[in-house]
Amino acid sequence: MKKVIILSALLLSAFSVTAAPAKSEKQAKQAVEFRQSIFKLIKSNVGALGAMNKGVIPFDADTLETNGVRLEQLSLMLEDYFAVDTSSFDVSTEALNKIWSNTSDFNNKAQDLTKAAQNLQSAAKSGDEGQYKSAIGGVFKTCKGCHDSYKKD
Repeated sequence: MKKVIILSALLLSAFSVTAAPAKSEKQAKQAVEFRQSIFKLIKSNVGALGAMNKGVIPFDADTLETNGVRLEQLSLMLEDYFAVDTSSFDVSTEALNKIWSNTSDFNNKAQDLTKAAQNLQSAAKSGDEGQYKSAIGGVFKTCKGCHDSYKKD
């Protein structure tokens, strides 16, 4: 089932390379609200990962796996929730407008997060703490890669 979802997401991303412009300020504000909700959930799941990587809390395979599943699910939503171009409206967002002129690259970065979340789950299942830091680092690397390109400072 997971492979079908990923394959579907990849196929859809191959055909949807441009975002549709928001038709109203109300639609633009709602699109931003939904996107921000996804990112709040992503943040809530990477917080524990950062604390583990820094040694603030001990590594916990169950948390790594659970948060990896959640991050994978959330990453699969990004393309859909960025399908509305809000750049024509004055909305409160940290997203840079170039997301909508580089939709394909942005979607590829979202897919990188999907892969990193899957790697995190695999590392957690392995029980090998040596793999944990690398897998957590992979998640943060994908976040940084997208933020560097598409998020306001």
